[in-house]
Amino acid sequence: MMRAAIFDQPQSIRITDAPKPVPGPGEVLVRVRAAGLCAGDLYIYTGRNPYVTYPRIGCHEIAGRVEAYGPGAAGPKVGTRVVVDPFIGCGHCYPCRIGKRNCCANLTIIGVHREGGFAEFVTAPAGNLNVVPEGLSDFEAAFAEPVAIGVQGCRRGMVTGEDTVLVLGAGPIGLAIVEVARAHGAKVYATDLSAERLSTAADLGAIPVLGGEGLLERVTEITNGEGMPVVLEATGAAPAMEQTIDLVAAGGRVVILGLVKKGQGVTLPGLDFTRKEVTILGSRASVDCFPEALDLLASGKIHYPKIASSFALSEAPTVFKTLADNPMALHKAVFIPEAA
Repeated sequence: MMRAAIFDQPQSIRITDAPKPVPGPGEVLVRVRAAGLCAGDLYIYTGRNPYVTYPRIGCHEIAGRVEAYGPGAAGPKVGTRVVVDPFIGCGHCYPCRIGKRNCCANLTIIGVHREGGFAEFVTAPAGNLNVVPEGLSDFEAAFAEPVAIGVQGCRRGMVTGEDTVLVLGAGPIGLAIVEVARAHGAKVYATDLSAERLSTAADLGAIPVLGGEGLLERVTEITNGEGMPVVLEATGAAPAMEQTIDLVAAGGRVVILGLVKKGQGVTLPGLDFTRKEVTILGSRASVDCFPEALDLLASGKIHYPKIASSFALSEAPTVFKTLADNPMALHKAVFIPEAA
């Protein structure tokens, strides 16, 4: 048996004993050392995650140590510190065949479709392990998954040191994008409706721009009427997505990372597709981005872990209730199993 935090239903999470998982063929058993709380986990708690079934052990931001391998599985030696890529592709569908297993038609996500890391142990395909560099703590390594999302977004937007970038939304993913874009050498602006979040983005090196009414005028003034070369949207709000076309420069790139509710439409000005010859890209989670994310964390170029908070796993019910009542109560929470 092991201790785990289990979502029984919306608004209900409890700490209890659960069966210790056994790695199947091709799988690895990982002893969890740090488990990050993501917006997706909060959606499971509030009942807004459309993919999860209850009961479920959540968490897809997992750092730990290799404990054992299942039949036919091989990888880093037992005891090696690793992070787990939580996206499992089928390997057969069109996205998987072209290297986009993050968009797999039969996608399985650890912590959503199968048990996740809010526990002492978790299983995963052995091929989904990434070795943690020396000098990086388990707590810091747990940030590899959200940083990888930032890496994916910047890759999709082809962000380089020659670019000026506007990040819409300074929540957890927006902050990860800010840091990755800056690590790539870009000049980064960030906007948000929350003055507190904007202040945090500024602490991480972004130039803050107040969101809401007048944002377009402010961006127009900053760019001498040109618009931003790259706009990365991380709000999940349809109005922000719609405004990206006005905010981006002619010939520029828009990357949409935020998620709207299934079936919700987004209206974009059709003429500007040709007038601006704008490139609009989606970005989902990440694929093959964990190595770069871990390197960035190990290099000290990512400061995000410094503004996060650590909690014992036993505190999960209190932390989830706090965040459900006020999502901005914490920048980021990471749980540490007591046995770790």
